[in-house]
Parts: sequence; C-alpha cells; structure tokens
Amino acid sequence: MRNFCLINCVLFGYITLLTGCTSHLTKPEQFSGFLDDYSQLQEVNSSTGKPILRWIDPNFRLSEYNNIIIQPITYYPAPKLTIQVDQNLLEDVLNYTNTQLKKSMGQHLSLDGKTKPNTLLFRGSITAVNTSNESMQFYEVLPFAMLLAGGEIITGHRTQDTNIFFEGEVIDVTTQKPVIRIVRKGMGKQVKNSNSKISFQMLKPVIDQVAEDAKIFVQPNS
Repeated sequence: MRNFCLINCVLFGYITLLTGCTSHLTKPEQFSGFLDDYSQLQEVNSSTGKPILRWIDPNFRLSEYNNIIIQPITYYPAPKLTIQVDQNLLEDVLNYTNTQLKKSMGQHLSLDGKTKPNTLLFRGSITAVNTSNESMQFYEVLPFAMLLAGGEIITGHRTQDTNIFFEGEVIDVTTQKPVIRIVRKGMGKQVKNSNSKISFQMLKPVIDQVAEDAKIFVQPNS
C-alpha cells in the first residue's frame, strides 16, 4: 500500500511537469528587456479575446489623438538561427508584421510620420520565434501512454507548438511618456517534432490576429 501511494505521487508529479509545458502568456523569465518596465502589466483579454499582458495609463484617451508614428518592428534581441528557424522565415515574419500593423493602425489614425501635437508613437519588437512541447492530452495520462509521451519529449519526436512573442509600447510624443505597454505570446500551427522547420504559414494567423487587435484598438470609439 505504501509503495502504491509512492508510485501515485511520483506519477502525479510527472503528469504535472509534462502538462504544464504550454502557457498562452509570456512568463516573466521570457521578458526580453525591450520595455523599460514590466511591473504594471496585468493579464487581460485582447479585443478579440486573446490572453495578453497589458498596461494602459488611466488618463489615456485615444480620442485626443489623430496621428500615429510607427517605428519599424525589429527583432530584440537579435535572433539565432536554428534547425527550426531559418533566415527566410525571420525575414518573412518581420516584413509581414510591419506591413499588417501599419495597415491596421493606419485605418483610423493618420500616418504622415510628422511629430506634432496629438500624436502617438508606436515602437514594437518580436522578441522570440520558437517552439515548445505540446501539452499532454487526457489519454496520455494513462501510465504507459504517459511514459511513452515523456520518452518522445526526451528524444525530440513529440509534436511541438510554434510560438511568436511580441512586446510593444505606445508613447505620447509631447510628453515622451508611455501610455500603453503590451507583452503578447501567440501560438501558431504545430510542427511534427523538434527537427521540423517552422514555416511562415504556421505563424501567419498569429500575426493577422495581432494586427486585428491593433485595428480594433485604434478605432475612435474604442
């Protein structure tokens, strides 16, 4: 009986370890340092219902602004090429992100690029493009299946989630103070294993979602 309880405890701990792999929010240890301050971020849902970390100055009123300057999105820190992430992917992701965000924000605010009163400045970065192990499914919690799944994680043959991380802030150009800060993790389509390359099409829906949230946010009545 004692041995049975011990085995159960070990199995429960192992299950907890494996099922806790996937998170839809950026963890503090994944903050890049692109933003000066992360202390006031709070978990909220974006305009389209996605979990994000965000802070908004309580005195901020979008209706007071009619112009926005968008600095080109960059990678921060500089990305490293891997078996799964190649240079073509990084370039495609960056170019598409810049195009879509500019298109979205420009639907309701002027993009004339001039610094003048009632202007906002947006600066943002892609802080990581990577993969993480897929969360275990219910059927995998059966002892034999669980051990098999754990072996697949160790050997690199398990299905993985694709991830892209964003950080950004909106600044009032007159005061030079941030009025919004956002940290966001997006999960794209899955790859078969740790040796599979991430394609642009796997991450494209995530970028589209971020752009859609940006468009909704800058609508006059938001």
